[in-house]
Amino acid sequence: MYEDLMETKIASEDVFDGVLLHVRKDTVKLPNGRTATREWIRHSGASSVIPVLPDGSIILVRQYRYPIDQVTLEVPAGKLDSPEEDPLVCAERELSEETGYTADKIEKLTTIATTVGFSNERIHLYVARGLTPGKQHTDEDEFINVVKVPLAEALAMIQDGRIIDAKSVVSILMVSQQLKG
Repeated sequence: MYEDLMETKIASEDVFDGVLLHVRKDTVKLPNGRTATREWIRHSGASSVIPVLPDGSIILVRQYRYPIDQVTLEVPAGKLDSPEEDPLVCAERELSEETGYTADKIEKLTTIATTVGFSNERIHLYVARGLTPGKQHTDEDEFINVVKVPLAEALAMIQDGRIIDAKSVVSILMVSQQLKG
């Protein structure tokens, strides 16, 4: 199925192998028989979690994001420790580290591919309920503010561009639909 669209890897080389990113340069055979170069980033994956309070408000985190030189408002998230790590375990860890909260119930929303044009990263999106507050314990290189936001305000922030992070937009919209249904 879709053979007329498929590309076949002919050769592959490591360009850069960092802590977070692993850049590859592949030569591929195109459907028309020609060859092309594909530069892409291999990523172990990540999980995010949108904590929902009993009043319907959500917990977000505010942090500076160097690549876009901007302070963002996002759902708590982090990368998997390895490609084999259970994404749910990662979501529970990130919820605790970034917000201090633990949850009685965490459910999977979906999995998204973040940047299909140049990365294989997939983020597993979860929703957390039955929250118990605790002490935030971020990594030593993370500086994060915990923010309680009414869901209606978060939706408005998506509409006016104050929330631009893709995993957060998808999570907020999905939780909003759940609460309507």
